[in-house]
Amino acid sequence: MFLPYDMPPYRPPSEAYSVLIRATRGCPWNKCTFCGMYKEERFEIKPVESIKKDIDAAHAFYGSGIKRVFIGDSNSLVMKPSDLIDVLAYLYEKFPEIERVTMYARAKTIRRRSLEDLRAIRKAGLTRLHVGLETGDAELLEFIKKGATPQQMIEGGRKALEAGFELSLYVLLGIGGEKRSQAHAVHTADVLNAIDPHFIRVRTLVPYPGTPIFDQVSRGEFVPASPKTILEETLTLVESLEVRSEFLSDHVSNLVDLNGKLPENKPQMVSAMRELLNEIEEKPELLETYFKPRDYRCL
Repeated sequence: MFLPYDMPPYRPPSEAYSVLIRATRGCPWNKCTFCGMYKEERFEIKPVESIKKDIDAAHAFYGSGIKRVFIGDSNSLVMKPSDLIDVLAYLYEKFPEIERVTMYARAKTIRRRSLEDLRAIRKAGLTRLHVGLETGDAELLEFIKKGATPQQMIEGGRKALEAGFELSLYVLLGIGGEKRSQAHAVHTADVLNAIDPHFIRVRTLVPYPGTPIFDQVSRGEFVPASPKTILEETLTLVESLEVRSEFLSDHVSNLVDLNGKLPENKPQMVSAMRELLNEIEEKPELLETYFKPRDYRCL
């Protein structure tokens, strides 16, 4: 398939209708044990003029009426603030009807950036940050080599909000396996409660071939959480949340579609999960027939 310019290979599902612009290649961290993204990609910050040429190509391909843009790859917030602001200014010049510009970012990168720089980047037109929290459990964050502590996650999240960004945090259901499922749920809720992001998006761990966690499963060093454990974990997570966030299960990996605005929809969400678990308790065979096969969920 012919691509008109250098596009990011990944984007969040919520950016399905966004124009993709690549400002960096790969991931500057690239150590998370569960992640198979960017493994063959050497990290690079693209020159500003190269990014502008891609913006020109996107403009020629899509026209000027674009509403949404996603900037890849995994953490383009590592760019020099002045360069990122330059790119944003050019982006809005070429696409004056833009309503939303988003990117992936790491909590530690946000935390290191000065509030002044973050506010300047927000003012230049970057509206939303997608950040992988994965878990609020300190032991699990170390286990998956996330490179941040719960407190650093909180500080990064709060700083993003203070700078004026919309904040979308990702939680990885099942990352605690059978052993730390409930600890994962409770401690993750603690971190989310401390941040109160705009969006909480859940994904479910599916160990992917070629990742360290897949090898750990193969060697018996990590026991993946069963579907029932993941559902119980989800219930505990939602029960423990005291936030004003949109809770979204917008990914094929998830066992159930559980969506709602918190706290307004929390009672219905909790009730739905309890009813489902009660139904499974009465009919265990539902675990074999109701949920998507694990291989399908890795798509």
